[in-house]
Amino acid sequence: MRLTILAVGDKMPGWAETATAEYLKRMPREARVELVAIKPEKRAGQAADVLRQAEAARLLDKQPAGSRLVALDEHGRQVTTRELADLLARWMASGQDTCLVIGGADGLAHAVLARAEMTLALSRLTLPHAMARVLLAEQLYRAVSLLNHHPYHRE
Repeated sequence: MRLTILAVGDKMPGWAETATAEYLKRMPREARVELVAIKPEKRAGQAADVLRQAEAARLLDKQPAGSRLVALDEHGRQVTTRELADLLARWMASGQDTCLVIGGADGLAHAVLARAEMTLALSRLTLPHAMARVLLAEQLYRAVSLLNHHPYHRE
């Protein structure tokens, strides 16, 4: 199974790039993650809905064929690390590639949310985009560590 993170935003601060890359590098071969940055729409006075629609087209175009789509949205279902590990185990057992989507500054368009098999929330807090990337990468690594009985995760 291949995991893909599609994230709107192509200019992240150095600390976010470094942290995200570190967690993704640690992922084992059976759960490799590819990060695909999607260029955000230029704001130029456009309405948020117009921006979300333009970004949605690019996001959905980059979704790997046949992959399950999981949207990250503050209104989604919050899970514990253990629950995320269980989800990851089911995804891996299915063999179907999984694509996790992080929207831009204005969130995700309805078209993306409607296509998603599930919507998860990293937090009810509004997170900076760079922090959401790092948090997702770390939690995926932690979930895999938990599944592999690695001491990184402690309960």
